[in-house]
Order: sequence, then structure tokens, then C-alpha cells
Amino acid sequence: MNSTDIILSHKQTPSNPLLRSIGYGKSCAVLRLCTLASIFLLVSAVVNPALAQGDESSVESSFWLWAFLGRLHPMIVHFPISLLFMALLMEIIRWRKGTTDFQAATHVLILVGALSAVVSAGLGLLLVNTEEYGSDVLPIHQWAGIATMVLAFVTVIASSKNNHRVKRALLIITVIGVTITGHNGASLTHGEDYLTSVLPSQSAGTGAHSEFLLSAQDGNLTESQLAELNIQVRTILAHHCYKCHGKTKVKGELRLDTKESIMEGGEDGVVVVAGHPGKSELIRRVSLPRNHKDAMPEKGKGLDESEIALLKFWIQQGAPWPDGPEKSLYRVAALEPRKPAIPEAIDNRTHPIDRFVNDYFEKNKIDWSEPVDDRTYIRRVYLDVIGLIPPPDSIDGFMKDSRPGKRELLVTRLLNRNDDYAQQWLTFWNDALRNDYTGTGYITNGRYGITAWLYASLQQNKPYNLFVKELISPARESEGFIKGIQWRGTINASQRTEMQAAQNVSQVFLGLNLKCASCHDSFISDWKLEEAYAFANIFSDTTLEINRCDKPTGKMAGRKILFQELGEIDPEAVTSERLKQLADFLVQPKDGRLYRTLVNRIWAQLMGRGIIEPVDVMDNEPWSQDLLDWLASDFVEDGYDIKKLMYKILTSQTYQLPSVGLESAELVAAPDFMFRGMVRRRLTAEQFSDAVSLAIQPVYPDSAVVYKLLPESIRKTIPFPRAGLVNNDPFLTALGRPNRETVSTSRMSQANLLQALELTNGTQFNEAMRRGAVKWKEKYPDTNAMIREIYRNALGRMPQTDEADIALKTLGQQPSETAVQDFIWAMTLHPEFQLIY
Repeated sequence: MNSTDIILSHKQTPSNPLLRSIGYGKSCAVLRLCTLASIFLLVSAVVNPALAQGDESSVESSFWLWAFLGRLHPMIVHFPISLLFMALLMEIIRWRKGTTDFQAATHVLILVGALSAVVSAGLGLLLVNTEEYGSDVLPIHQWAGIATMVLAFVTVIASSKNNHRVKRALLIITVIGVTITGHNGASLTHGEDYLTSVLPSQSAGTGAHSEFLLSAQDGNLTESQLAELNIQVRTILAHHCYKCHGKTKVKGELRLDTKESIMEGGEDGVVVVAGHPGKSELIRRVSLPRNHKDAMPEKGKGLDESEIALLKFWIQQGAPWPDGPEKSLYRVAALEPRKPAIPEAIDNRTHPIDRFVNDYFEKNKIDWSEPVDDRTYIRRVYLDVIGLIPPPDSIDGFMKDSRPGKRELLVTRLLNRNDDYAQQWLTFWNDALRNDYTGTGYITNGRYGITAWLYASLQQNKPYNLFVKELISPARESEGFIKGIQWRGTINASQRTEMQAAQNVSQVFLGLNLKCASCHDSFISDWKLEEAYAFANIFSDTTLEINRCDKPTGKMAGRKILFQELGEIDPEAVTSERLKQLADFLVQPKDGRLYRTLVNRIWAQLMGRGIIEPVDVMDNEPWSQDLLDWLASDFVEDGYDIKKLMYKILTSQTYQLPSVGLESAELVAAPDFMFRGMVRRRLTAEQFSDAVSLAIQPVYPDSAVVYKLLPESIRKTIPFPRAGLVNNDPFLTALGRPNRETVSTSRMSQANLLQALELTNGTQFNEAMRRGAVKWKEKYPDTNAMIREIYRNALGRMPQTDEADIALKTLGQQPSETAVQDFIWAMTLHPEFQLIY
């Protein structure tokens, strides 16, 4: 019996006259169908992030019918809103008067409102997948709508059972949900200040730029202030306007990206009248309500008050626009290496990393915390280095060890476990290098694996400069990375294998996103379409014609490296020679970008967050430029040795600081982030599976390991079938393992609904729990001994008195296999088991 059957399993003849009148069986069938539809919509929203992000490529390629149906959402959504509100009103009247007159009518309203909520939610998902929405309100609106839909169905079930008190409470909650959803929907279409903008307390000119505006009011602006003002104005225009009024797309004959074009205007006349904001069409358009036909931008989130105030101020100052080359709108990090002086040691903190962090702490008034205890440290290091939880005896021995340098010795010992290290870090590099064991292209020879080469490289701790060279200028066993995926059928021009190589090399090794620039001049960086094609041509046997937004332009690009300071590619050389030149240029010590990117990635893996975030946007501001630069330069001087880099990080007091919560670190935007210590994070899919295999019962059989793709000697090295060496499946997918058809250099640590469903009902995991229950019950007939050993295996400690009492009370002296299965299942979901503290 599935969950829908359980919910709808009340098979007795209904007492509700409405259900009798419409046919109870048909009612259940309809409700069952719509419940399944609700679940489908919920899972779709979870597993398809594009539905919540309004991806531009999906917008451009959407079939017209989906776009048309999606635009019915604002009209259809008012139907369930009005029905549910009316149902609540009638229910309140019925309750106050103590009558049953409205009971059947109320049920009809709730049922029809719930059904129409499914239609509305479906159309809403179509709308967000066919229109551009950039607002942070979108996910709130989406999930509130889905939650309201689910609540409406629960209310229907309560109503059908004549549970009036529960129905009334649920109906109130549902109407509150409708209100919240409706408010956020209005914010999307009319602006987030739709309600508050008319309040008397709201005044123009407040916001992010108010401090600059107020300080600039007195007297003429200095040259530096004018330059800063221009940068801020161009940033606003770039984020909101360049998609339609830039170099690559000129709607209404209007461009807003150059001085000449912005002053000349388009087909609607002069856009900017210097010195006169009130006469400028630009100000009129961006100030209009979002639902006005002339409002700009046409789609997505409009400008906020501070941005409009800044544009007015800029025009009032004469709309200054600098002559000569324009300064970049985006921070472009220096290419060359830099090794800053190590700060002075304070309070016996002699480790170089700690000295840089101490300098950062002093500047930001942050106090050092005491290092974590031995139990926390050994578990943290085991998981970070070899991906396994430490055996209970190793924990006990480490805690009893009184040697002052025992933590350094532990790190050294773990780093020397070469096969365990390779099996752990194979997962990270598989994600980053798009290497998998099955999937798109492997059957048709449109894709080649690099598993054996990658495993051997990690097992031997191959120097990183050689590692990069062998991937970019490859031999047969390592060519799969730059070969990319040769898709079957028609593909977008930006996904040709040569362009894939350019995108992947730039992202993985340089922390640079070329995907936008592969289709048009990037809106998020300075990289241009022509530069992306010139880089892709290095990997191509023929010269590629430039396609803008998948349309041929008739133009050709040359062959150039992205950072031309590193060297000049010979355009006439054969492809293999060009790749050798590219590899040699990129791994030079003077390419500081390559080594900063690697150091930042390793730091992020060990500390939960990079010195620069996101790790694929290396032009962002680091929280400590000196620390990042020193680590990169030291890495080069240490012979490009990743294990030495890890040793430095793992033995620092900085790594040994207590962890900080996800809310205070992972979700904070980069400019506002304050480093305080390692970010507490959940085990990866592979780490969790391996931890269950070690502590409770192997999750996978030996036959699941992809031995044919790995070195022959690996059979003797794996203690059990490790999850990183098996094909992807629903269990690992739900816990965060990507499909590896795109580069993935980090995984989200936040839990989600799909993971909860898999851990609760998934076959792979729960079958392991069932086998484990049989094993543990046979091995430990004494319940108290079983409880102690399961705690010791899973959490590395004995249970506390209250924990043991609760477990014993739950299991009983003669526990059934089902009870034992429930107990070990609960232990694997314990925060101490699931998290790296």
C-alpha cells in the first residue's frame, strides 16, 4: 500500500451527504489523482532547480503553448483563492450558528479549491520555466504555493471525515498560506515594495546608495567620486538593461552601454537629458508600476528606489561618462602570483595560516575559540582525508595518547594511506572533471572515462602542474575531460565539444565561467563571445564560426589563450601541439590564477566554504587576499604537492576551531561573510553511505564496484564496497551526487525533501538497514550490549544514561528485527552521525 492508499484507505460508507451525492468512489479516485499530481509537482520543484530560477536558455527555447498556458497562472490562481476564502467564511458562520446547513457546500468549495490549486501550481511551474524572474521572492512564492496546495488536500481529507475542529484549523492555516503566497505573487509582478511604497514613512532616496548620495550633495563631485558614480550607474544598467539594450541585442534601436548611444536615444526619443531627470525617458520608464505597459525592464525584477535615486542623481550631475577605455564593472583578480609577508606570531600562534587568520581576527574584532576536543578532531580529519569515520578503537587510542604532536602525526598517517585517500578524493575530482562510470555518451563512444588515470594520479599524489598538463594535453587514458560529451542529435552551438572543453578548462582550473560568453557577450563578467570562441578554437581541428545565441554570424575568431599575458598560441600548429602549448602556458608559476583556484577549492573542501565564494568565480573578493595569495605561492614552492597543502591546513589551529552553523556561513553572501571557523556540514552522499557501511552494514554488494574501470590492485585495498566506486543510483542522487554531465565543484550541504523521502522509503538504504538488523540481533542477544556497541560504532562514544534508557525502553529485552531496524535507522539520522562538526 502506497502513501496515497494509506491516506485514502477509509473505505467505510461516507456519512457526508456530499460524498454520497457525487459518488464516493469517484471522489476518492479524483482526490487520489490530484494527490499524485500534487506529489509530482512537489518533487518536480525539488529536483528541477531550473523551475525556480527562470533559466534564460529555457526561456528562449520554450514551446509557445507552455508559455501561453503559463501566462494563465495569474488568472487561474484567483479561483482557488476566492473559493478557499469563501469556504472559511461559511465555516465560521456554520460554527458560530451551530448549524450543518453549509457543511456540504463548504466541502465542495474546499474540494474544488484544492483541485484548482493543482492546476494553478502546474501553470505556475510552466510560467517560471518560460519567463524570466530574477527576484529572491520567487522561491518563497513557489514553495508557499505548493505548501498551500498540499494543505488544501489535507483539509479535504479532514472534511471528508467530518472532523470539523481539525478541518477548521487546517482551513485557517490554508487561507493564511494563500495570503502569503498571494502577497509574494504580487511582489513579483508589482515590485517587492508594492504595499510599503505608499506608506508615509517611506521616502525616496533611501537604500544602499543613500550614504553616497547624501555625502555627494554638497559641492561638486571629485574625479574619484565621478568615476565611482559612473561605475555604479553602469552596474545598474548592466544588470537590468543590457540584455535588451546592449551590444548583442538592440531592442527599439536603443543601446545603453556606450556614451554616444545613451545620449542619442532610440526610436522613442532621447532617453537621457543631461541635468534634467524629469525630462529623461529613462527615469520615467524605470519609475512606472511594474504592470504598466511602458515599464522597464519588461521582465524580471524592476529597479528599487535606491537604484532609481542614483540614476536621477547621475543625470542631475550631467550624466558624466568617462572618456577613453572604460573601467571594468567586475572585479578582475590579478593574474600574477604574490607572496605577502607572514604576519608576526602572537600568543604562540606560529603556524603561517594562523598568523594570517589572527591578523584577520584582530581587524574584525573576532576572538579565538578553544580548539575542538580529540574526539571531534579525529572524526573531522578522518572524514576530510580518507572519507571514513574512525574505528572506535582508534578514537579511544587517540584520546589516551598524551604526545604533544599527536594531531600532526595523525594527519601524516592518514595522508600516507594512499588508496584510502584516492578513494575519497576520486569523488571530488569525478564531479569536477565530469567523469562517471555510466551515463550519457559512454555507450555510444561519445564520451570517454578517465577513471583509471585519475585514480592512479591521486594514489601517487601526482604534482598538480603535471596533473593539469596531462588533462589539457592528454594521452589516451586522460583525454576524456577535454573531449567532453558528444551529444546525440542536434545541440546548441555553445555545447559543441570544443566549446565544452573551453568552458570546462576555464571553470575547473581558472575559476572562470565562460558559459554565458559562449552564447553572447557575458552579462556577469568582462568576457566576450569572440574571446570564448578564440579559446575554443585551440581545442578544435577547424576554425569555428561564431554563433551568437545559436545564430551564425559569418565571423571567425582566431586562436588565443584567455589570459594572453601567459603566452601566444601558434594558430597554424596542429591541435596536439596547440594543446601542449596551452598546457605549458597555464601551469607556469606566473599563472597565479591556476594555483589560487586550486588552493581555494581545497580550502573549501576542508573548511566548508572557500576563501572566495563561489569557488567558480575567482574574480570575487576573498575574505583574506593575503592568506589566499600566500597559500598559492607556498603551494608552488612546495612542488605543487596537494597533500602538503592539506597538511598545512589540517594542522593549523584555524582548522581546529569549533565549527559554525550553516545559517551563519554557507547562506551569507560573500561581501557580508565573516570567517570564524570551519562550516558545519553534512556528510556527502558517498561519506554517508560509507559511514553506514562501516558502522552498521555495507550498503552495496561487492559486485556493485566498477572494478573494470579501476586499477587491478584496488581489489586488495577497499575494506568494503565504497560508494564512490559504484554507479550512481536514486539513493546517491537523492543525497547529492550529481549526474556529472556538467562540471560540479561543490555540493549543497542543506537537507531537502527528496533526501528525506529516500532515507525513509528508499530501497537501497532500507534494505541495508534490514540486513543490518538481522546481523546485530544475532550478534548481540543482550539488548544493553547491542545499544552500547551501536552507539560506539556509529558515534564513537558510549550512550549517555538517558540515551541508553530511551533505547532500551524502545527496543525491549527481546527486540524484534523491525525494532532493531528502526533503532539503527534512527542512529544513522542522528546529527552526530550525519554532520561533520
